[in-house]
Amino acid sequence: MCVLRCNTTSENMSYEYLIYEEKDNGKIGIVSLNRPEKRNALSEGLLQELTSVLSSIAKENKVSVVIINGIGKVFSAGHDLMEVHEFDPQQKIALFRTCFLTMRTIREMPQAVIAQVHGIATAAGCQLVAACDLAVAADDTLFGTPGMKIGLFCSAPAVFLSRNIGRKKALEMLFTADFMPASDALIHGLVNKIVPPEQLEEATYTMAETIAQYSKSCLAIGKRMFYEQINMEDFTALNYANEVMALNSTTKDCEEGIQAFLEKRQPDWID
Repeated sequence: MCVLRCNTTSENMSYEYLIYEEKDNGKIGIVSLNRPEKRNALSEGLLQELTSVLSSIAKENKVSVVIINGIGKVFSAGHDLMEVHEFDPQQKIALFRTCFLTMRTIREMPQAVIAQVHGIATAAGCQLVAACDLAVAADDTLFGTPGMKIGLFCSAPAVFLSRNIGRKKALEMLFTADFMPASDALIHGLVNKIVPPEQLEEATYTMAETIAQYSKSCLAIGKRMFYEQINMEDFTALNYANEVMALNSTTKDCEEGIQAFLEKRQPDWID
């Protein structure tokens, strides 16, 4: 494992609050939140570093899949409340803007992003899970948006949460501040899979490997298309999807994939 601090590429950057490594011949990148003594609270510094490494991964376009996990007992307890308490109004706006940029980077990068979740994921930590494309959780994980307990409604986490699990369940979490167990998170769509804690790393990596074997260009096209169409009217979305498929069918990887299928062999992806 290599510990990195900020420069120009993901391989030569280093960080104070993150650990980054690449596996599977550089196809899978693993970003580890590394503030275990603070329950991986998403401080402004950590969020800046997370945005930096994800932006570099996106720009290099070498990695196919990114796994985000947390070192220590929990995935992330959300924003660093000491910062929220001590920052002046302009600093608070900057903090939440930094978090916005992190979430937008996850959405716009061409790689699939998988959250590997254990312990707890609360407030902005829960938001991070919901913002990722996919999520695998240990079956004893707890998810929550407990802002009501401190008089700070989890407004930003509510955005991605409500787009994952639906209004009624999202509002139950937001209004009651109760934890959602991993079993409910699976039922309601916040996570894709739950496994025993000792199987979490392997299960997440297996999902990443499955995706990483395919064409990077196809993955990037598909991810962008999915998020573009998700809030469109049905036939507007279908018309858009047809246009994307037509363009996708002209790519070198698509041509290679079809040719390989017809020749009954494994494709040799170009992109």
